[in-house]
Amino acid sequence: MNMEFLRKLPIPMEIKKEYPVTEAAAQAKARRDAEIAAVFRGESDKFILVIGPCSADSEEPVMEYIHRLRKLQDRVADKILIIPRIYTNKPRTTGDGYKGMLHQPDPNSRPDMLAGLVAIRKLHIRALTETGFGCADEMLYPENHRLLNDLLSYAAVGARSVENQQHRLTASGLNIPIGMKNPTGGDLSVMMNAVRAAQHPHTFIYRGWEVHSHGNPLAHTILRGYVDREGKAHVNYHYEDLAELCELYAKTDLQNPAVLVDTNHSNSGKKWQEQPRIAKEVLHSCRHSADIHRLVKGLMIESYLEDGCQKIGEGVFGKSITDPCLGWEKTEKLVLELADLL
Repeated sequence: MNMEFLRKLPIPMEIKKEYPVTEAAAQAKARRDAEIAAVFRGESDKFILVIGPCSADSEEPVMEYIHRLRKLQDRVADKILIIPRIYTNKPRTTGDGYKGMLHQPDPNSRPDMLAGLVAIRKLHIRALTETGFGCADEMLYPENHRLLNDLLSYAAVGARSVENQQHRLTASGLNIPIGMKNPTGGDLSVMMNAVRAAQHPHTFIYRGWEVHSHGNPLAHTILRGYVDREGKAHVNYHYEDLAELCELYAKTDLQNPAVLVDTNHSNSGKKWQEQPRIAKEVLHSCRHSADIHRLVKGLMIESYLEDGCQKIGEGVFGKSITDPCLGWEKTEKLVLELADLL
């Protein structure tokens, strides 16, 4: 094999034992999970916002951001459920570039996977313990999910991973909502097949074990736009796109039909400042169609303390080092406006 084995890493159980979750935090997560599940089952009319940095690059600015979200959540609690994004793995189209805290807990230093495993668990523990938020992370590496499965309230499978068999089968064994994004090329049938696979039971190999999953009835879709063969971005958040997804769901026997609309990525053409407009257009579509209103459970928004993005090493506290994000002032304004519109 053309690789060098550096060291054997501890298994998730060992790291969990060293960095445990308190009983009080576990109970807070259970209560939050029940509220979130009720939305996806159609038992609650609250609107979900999966919101936060494109990638969680450093513990202190992320925690500052999440503490601000906690105060904002209290102001909109009658209408909105906030799920903070703590995305600790960053998929890269070509494989190059910053891959997230799991790889580099210090973006200015060399990769250190052991330090990364500890850092991402400690960050999610702090968020849950200090704010009561069970957060969201992308399931980029299915074999690592058990490291955080007692901490996460939401998971997503990204556009580059949604056709992967192991992602789909692992998703079928989760007990939290998991969103399956449309692929980068935009084929909605791929996304719908991923949801079907995640909702069904399977027997497969996971972390060296033969396991049987029972299916995840809270698996659902995420529309994030797509890119054509010429590299041009196309959106899929308009009324017509949501109506088409309603029709696709109606042709299936899938449980709990649901979609979150990603307001960034190809839906914004990575023009982060377009996210408020896109969010409001989605709500406008919901007001004009009962079917769309039932289907759309919330939004995904990329937001951080400061507007835009920066290069690694520039050192601006709370400014994204990957995709550009809405800054806090615009974020707070948007969330309050959405609460007024709901």
